[in-house]
Amino acid sequence: MRSSERFSGSLFVFLILGFLLGLSQGYKFYVGGRDGWVTSPSERYSQWAERNRFQVNDTIFFKYKKGSDSVLIVSKDDYYSCSTKNPIKSLTDGESTFIFDRSGPFFFISGDSDNCSKGQKLIIVVMAVRPKPLPPAPFSPITPASSPQPASSSPAVSPDGPARVPSTNNKSGSAGFTAGSLSVGLVLGASIGVSFVLGGLLS
Repeated sequence: MRSSERFSGSLFVFLILGFLLGLSQGYKFYVGGRDGWVTSPSERYSQWAERNRFQVNDTIFFKYKKGSDSVLIVSKDDYYSCSTKNPIKSLTDGESTFIFDRSGPFFFISGDSDNCSKGQKLIIVVMAVRPKPLPPAPFSPITPASSPQPASSSPAVSPDGPARVPSTNNKSGSAGFTAGSLSVGLVLGASIGVSFVLGGLLS
């Protein structure tokens, strides 16, 4: 049971690696199909290029008779003038491949300027590499801003002196009033008592 699971896992890994390797290598296109790189193809090279889509890492294959023809990668101006004097690259082995390493236009002409004038030339536009879309940002709920706490109220300070703070405890005031009344009562009681004693002695 374990051996079959290991085999299935290994097979899956190999399939994924093969798929990714195929994506990195791209596709291989045969210029002119069965006709190859000739002066009079059954389908014009411009039409053949228009019905295909080329991407970075794709390969283009030229088949021609070695020694009698070649393929030149040239600039735009040399392409339209069929100039073979300053090629960017020359392919001469009869079975030539070229890998597109960037996006944009590529210009190919025959190494024979007369063949180029007869239409043996090709423009291929490689599509731009599209960047992968970024993953969406995680959703975070917006919390309302907390309202500022009101400042603690403090008694207003008068320019003439400190503010008076009303007292919530009246016990101290009532205690002072009771002590004063008691002192006055004792004095009056003592005076009355002395008057009664003197009156008794005189009578």
